[in-house]
Amino acid sequence: MNNSQYIVGVDVGGSTINLGVIRNGEIVKKISVPTPAQESKDVVVDAIIAGIEQVSMGFDILGIGIGVPGLVDEKRGIVYQVTNIPSWDEVHLVDSISEHFGLEVCLTNDANCYVLGEKFHGKGKPYDSVVGITLGTGLGVGLVINGSLHAGLMSCAGELAVLPYLAHNYEHYCSGQFFQKEHGEEGKVLFAQAAAGDERALRIMAELGTHIGQLVKLTLHILSPEAIFFGGSIKDCSPYFEASMREVLKTFPYQRVLDLLVIDYSGEADMALLGASAIFEMRNQEIVESGLLESRP
Repeated sequence: MNNSQYIVGVDVGGSTINLGVIRNGEIVKKISVPTPAQESKDVVVDAIIAGIEQVSMGFDILGIGIGVPGLVDEKRGIVYQVTNIPSWDEVHLVDSISEHFGLEVCLTNDANCYVLGEKFHGKGKPYDSVVGITLGTGLGVGLVINGSLHAGLMSCAGELAVLPYLAHNYEHYCSGQFFQKEHGEEGKVLFAQAAAGDERALRIMAELGTHIGQLVKLTLHILSPEAIFFGGSIKDCSPYFEASMREVLKTFPYQRVLDLLVIDYSGEADMALLGASAIFEMRNQEIVESGLLESRP
């Protein structure tokens, strides 16, 4: 890829669409626009297009990478069942974006974008097998196995959030939903209280840590990666939940695995954007190597 060319990364969320222009793993321009989540599917697509036009103005754009919540048919570029955008039951997103801009567009799940960002542009660089866990309004899990993204059928690999756990599922107990649904409080309020030394808030944070510890144990049993990285807003609570999470991990039966395992927290707020550009770079390179497309100058 010529260094004069740039990739647009798009991270679509239920409330905000984050967009960035990326070159060589660095975000050179970034904007955010509201997601018209309650509008028709075309209105949401138009908001993405308008955001791409705005952020890319003045740049020589090579292609576009997009991360979205929900199920994704990567080969056909179709998004299904986006919980926070009700009208997005079936959206042919790649066709709409590529036809408008005349550029190649690549698409994957937003959790996949996060783990790709961490693997190729963050702390995950030294490791071949990495799990990225986003702790935010919801719970997302992305998988890199032997240096390659493992998205699975419909980008559904790693959907640990919906697995039954206690009275509900892992997302209920390991995301921002835990604070409201179990304790009737906003996470940011409890975080501030914990930082001030409030005993009740500290107990709730420790309780969160026990649940996250069980999630990590599940991840180890299924995948046993070299490293697990946490992203999302709830990771900022880690000073108050890490001790209880580590305590739960002591019950994992294979101490040698724990001795080698790396658990860390993302140092970059925009890893999903960097990962969106990485998904384009990866898919574009795969096409080049297949011989279906000549390498770009």
